[in-house]
Amino acid sequence: MKYVYLLRSRSHPAKVYTGLTDNPTRRLEEHNTGKSQFTARHVPWKIEVTIGFEDEQRAAKFERYLKTGSGIAFARKHLY
Repeated sequence: MKYVYLLRSRSHPAKVYTGLTDNPTRRLEEHNTGKSQFTARHVPWKIEVTIGFEDEQRAAKFERYLKTGSGIAFARKHLY
């Protein structure tokens, strides 16, 4: 299983991060311990949404979509 996840910063609630992983709990811990350069400045993070996919290619495609302008608008309207 692959998971597309959206995180929200607890210290800066306007900051949201979208990622892809096979273990959302472990990945959240990595974000919160500063192991990701993209999220280290806004720790701590919490998981807002996790969506599971059996097909890794579909998960990667959905993650890429959520990082586009229309994907961000979709997420704001429907996911958080």
